[in-house]
Amino acid sequence: MTQSLFFLLLHLLAVGAVVVRILLRPHREPAARLAWLAVVGSLPVLGVLAYLLLGETNIGRRNRNSMDKAIEELPQPITVDDPLVQVPPNYMHLFRVGTSISGFRPVAGNHAELMADSNATIQHMVADIDAATEQVNLLFYIWLTDNNGSRMAEALKRAAGRGVTCRAMVDALGSRALLRSRLWREMAESGVKTAVALPLGNPLLRPLQGRIDLRNHRKILVIDGRVTFCGSQNCADPEFRVKAKYAPWVDSVIRLTGPVVRQNQLLFATDWMTYTGEDLHAHSEQTTPALAGNTVAQVVASGPTLRHSAMSEMFESLIFGAREELVISTPYYVPDQSMQSALCAAAYRGVHTTLILPARNDSIEVAAASRSYYADLLDAGVELLEYEGGLLHSKTLTLDGQITLIGSANMDRRSFDLNYENNILLYDPELTRTIRERQQVYIDSSIVVSKQAVENWSLGRRLWNNSIAILGPVL
Repeated sequence: MTQSLFFLLLHLLAVGAVVVRILLRPHREPAARLAWLAVVGSLPVLGVLAYLLLGETNIGRRNRNSMDKAIEELPQPITVDDPLVQVPPNYMHLFRVGTSISGFRPVAGNHAELMADSNATIQHMVADIDAATEQVNLLFYIWLTDNNGSRMAEALKRAAGRGVTCRAMVDALGSRALLRSRLWREMAESGVKTAVALPLGNPLLRPLQGRIDLRNHRKILVIDGRVTFCGSQNCADPEFRVKAKYAPWVDSVIRLTGPVVRQNQLLFATDWMTYTGEDLHAHSEQTTPALAGNTVAQVVASGPTLRHSAMSEMFESLIFGAREELVISTPYYVPDQSMQSALCAAAYRGVHTTLILPARNDSIEVAAASRSYYADLLDAGVELLEYEGGLLHSKTLTLDGQITLIGSANMDRRSFDLNYENNILLYDPELTRTIRERQQVYIDSSIVVSKQAVENWSLGRRLWNNSIAILGPVL
């Protein structure tokens, strides 16, 4: 056998193995299978390499085993319904979807407050950390060494100095600059326990240990088991100087007290135990916080190694559940076909459906893919707006003036399939009205996208948008 024939057979075996894996891998849409087959068929060498790097949702055997162990050892979510929960019957099924995803049931007696803006969010977080007496548990996808990032670090250092147990975790890719900084070292030296989610390791060996672009996109802060925060904001200034030309970053965050805090505590504990091995079982057994208000709340968390299609099911259930009004803000809109159809169906059945996206996106590719969906949305009657006051990073959904979903998840395939996300589903007409007013501020600072404007796009622009959208199932 000649050397060239040997390498040809080896190549054919590699391509064949990848093709078989593409066809057999569970929980994959036919469109995604077809896209990967097209990539491997047209570019066999690069296609095989791309699939090995980006084709599987694998965080590595060690991380997966640690996560499974943490979930098994931590207290299980409460399995009986909270008798105080009072949600109209026509919305209760939405919370059942949330329970099926994370195991958390809706709990009553919470108080939720929408923060005024990004700087006010950090100010409240720092004040709560300064008032901490027992423990502070914090997780961010991106943590910058700017003014707000430094303020948060100093608050943790102060808390650790007075004996409070402080745990700070960041995503290895999103916070890579912080991990190389003096600020991170100073926190550890001051007594703050630090950890890294999904560490990158050796760039040459890392792909062998799991897909490198699976990320922990969550934003969680829990203080003394009594206060928690949930929303879209990373630990950074709104000027977001690493991408300053898109600034300001416009975010929405709520501060909560009450029984739902324990759910966020358990979620943080799962992540922390996965990457540190520290047993937080005792800390997670704390007494459920006292009743604090009238908000019904439920943590809805998802991830690539957890239940398949979880967060997309949550969004689609909410969209189908709307009867009068549906308003959504998201920075990244790259849906699968079922979600696009659900949004169009809402408008077709007479729901006043509004989708607010940023006019300038920090991802050229995502912006192009998003705009490939505009024509169908407008034909269905969706009111489509592009926010011009900065990069609209706020991830909010309000439904019929009654229900709110807020958190870290975008309406794109990355959030649905590749990222670990955390959202909170709420029933509270008063809070929903407040968040709807915030959405109206976005609307008032936006331009309306018209059917005529989209029809007037050049042939080249439409070709670009639609070509990029084809890559959605692959990525």
